[in-house]
Amino acid sequence: MNNSNSAEISNKMSGKANKGFNTNFIAQGLKEYGLLCALIIIVAFFQFATDNVLLQPLNLTNLILQNSYIVIMALGMLMVIVSGQIDLSVGSVVGLTGALAASLMVTHEMPFVPAMFICILAGAVIGAIQGYWVAYWKVPSFIVTLAGMLVFRGLTLISLDGQSVGPFEDGFNAFSSGFIPDFFGIEGIHTTSLLVGIVVSVTFFIFELRQRKQATLHGIENSSMMLFVLKNLALSAVIIAFSYVLALYQGMPIVLIIMGILVAFYTFIMNKTTIGRRIYAVGGNAKAAKLSGIKTERVIFFAFVNMGILAAFAGLIFAARLNSATPNGGYGFELDVIAACFIGGASASGGVGKVFAVVIGAFIMGVMNNGMSIMGIGVDYQQVIKGLVLLGAVLIDVYTKNKA
Repeated sequence: MNNSNSAEISNKMSGKANKGFNTNFIAQGLKEYGLLCALIIIVAFFQFATDNVLLQPLNLTNLILQNSYIVIMALGMLMVIVSGQIDLSVGSVVGLTGALAASLMVTHEMPFVPAMFICILAGAVIGAIQGYWVAYWKVPSFIVTLAGMLVFRGLTLISLDGQSVGPFEDGFNAFSSGFIPDFFGIEGIHTTSLLVGIVVSVTFFIFELRQRKQATLHGIENSSMMLFVLKNLALSAVIIAFSYVLALYQGMPIVLIIMGILVAFYTFIMNKTTIGRRIYAVGGNAKAAKLSGIKTERVIFFAFVNMGILAAFAGLIFAARLNSATPNGGYGFELDVIAACFIGGASASGGVGKVFAVVIGAFIMGVMNNGMSIMGIGVDYQQVIKGLVLLGAVLIDVYTKNKA
């Protein structure tokens, strides 16, 4: 009788443990891939609402080109926000960089390679100036970058004299609007782009498998192999399908390759390097980080310099895509960049945020912009909807923190 009761109790406890185990992994899966699922649902909605126009090869290519500079700036903004700061000047830096590029390449006929280098260096100087006041003089970043937003926008208007300046040379334009070459020449499909997608998906699968093995070696619980394989096969299928659609048009844009390299680089920086860990530490608790020996001023200064460089780089891509520098270049970009970070799960109080999630957040904003434009929704209503989405993302962050 006692043995029977013991066995029954043991089975019940085992059942509860398995249920808890499964629940934990479902919760973990939603935490890691919930945003990606949200992007897929939004894409599916606009694909239906636009009568299948959204995922047409031409429109998908335009979607990438239109959002490349937002994604690039979001990588820098993530560092700034995670460190507990904010940068409102990035849109104005984009406009000023375009004006400087036009002055060097169009007015003074400088070759585009040294001109690009000078523009990026100028972005680093802008970031250093703002970072100096924030990090070493403790002036609130909101005030410093708000002043920078006004100053740089004014300098853009002055340098362009209120007029657009262009066009740029073809080599510079290809930097933003060009496509990778096709080495096979098969009619009807850009084979090289499709192969790149396959290689990326296989590489991603191998990387995930290595991560799983490392977790096992350190005694960290993993989901079942079946779930692991299904999850990664689904992601690989998405990557290959994405590459296939692009291959039906002109292939992968050069800027997509650049963006992919930057995403991989900043993922490594934030997850695997000392400076990445220090940025999280400073944003999580600046006083504790300082007491532990971290030079918090240097970390914040670095975050702003990096933001200036990426904003200038994005400004070059934007100017190249328009084939001219315009007085309103970059206007309002800071809102989309900051929204991408918050939608991607970055905390307004600092210390929290992941590169992959922020990239997904940027594409959520991009798909919404593109989808609503195709549907003919006015800019006024678009602003209302985007504002509500941003507010919802911040409310979720606040709710999660209060619940914890």
